[in-house]
Amino acid sequence: MENEIGITWGINSRRPGTRSWRQELAALAMATTANPTTDLFSRLSFRRAVSPSPLRLPSLPTPTPRISVAIVALHKRNPKRLKYDSQRQFTRGDGGMLRVQVEPSGEDFWKLDPVVDLINSGAVGVIPTDTVYSIVCDLSNNDSIERLRRIKGIVNSKPLSILCRSLRDIDTYTTGFPLGTNQGQANIFRAVKRILPGPYTFILPATKELPKQCIKHGSSTRYAKRRQVGVRMPDDPICQAILQNLEEPLICTSVKYLAEDEWILDPVTIADIYEPLGLDFIVDGGARIADPSTVVDMTGSYPTIIRQGKGAKLDWMVTGTDQEAQSTYSRKAA
Repeated sequence: MENEIGITWGINSRRPGTRSWRQELAALAMATTANPTTDLFSRLSFRRAVSPSPLRLPSLPTPTPRISVAIVALHKRNPKRLKYDSQRQFTRGDGGMLRVQVEPSGEDFWKLDPVVDLINSGAVGVIPTDTVYSIVCDLSNNDSIERLRRIKGIVNSKPLSILCRSLRDIDTYTTGFPLGTNQGQANIFRAVKRILPGPYTFILPATKELPKQCIKHGSSTRYAKRRQVGVRMPDDPICQAILQNLEEPLICTSVKYLAEDEWILDPVTIADIYEPLGLDFIVDGGARIADPSTVVDMTGSYPTIIRQGKGAKLDWMVTGTDQEAQSTYSRKAA
């Protein structure tokens, strides 16, 4: 009873000389009609007094999270270029240079598995081709290319060639061979397909897919003003077995004596000379022949032989001494 009486008194009773709650509301309504601004202010004040207002003061701007420039660049980069970021210097084990002796018949090509693993990890080694032995390394490993130059003792201006697995590799890293036109230009691509794989090196314009470290530099080289590269597809079972188990072609340069411009044909001699210089492995496929590959420049008006080697001169190739080159070129290699 006491609680009920107290509550009733609190609502209905008032002190003497004061207005009732109904009179207060009526006065507030009259004031609102007279001054709308006061009405808005009063309502806002009243709402803020009894409940959180939906119209809060603006807070400080939240800092926008920074977008990493590295992430944006990574998204736009060619996936093939991502391999450069993860490359690391190859470290040879305590066992020294690895020597693998393989039969050219192919019955023991399983021995080449460690060689493929070494190449993928950044090693520099020697493998046989259909002409002479070559020092090779991974196409996309900049450290390996620099080590190859130091081991061979060649400067950055010295051109390097690539050992390709197929014609598709040639199309990827170069602009390819001329297909011929209806105006009489010979179809060189069709002619090249007949001799590859074979003992030829073709000089072709390079594309952007080829790393810069592989392209000729310096004013001392013959083709320094243009981006060009020599491509090879050796007709050798050992070399092809290695290439077919790699994801990319190989950078290569022929093996010569350090003080003489002469090729080394015996793998035992190669090991004796180049192991102290840091060579990581050698694939012994027996003694090679003395002739290097025939180098054909495909960047000019005519396929021009600039070095005659094992590959025979075909009727659609010319030399500097050919007098009838310009008149016969258009009908050859068709």
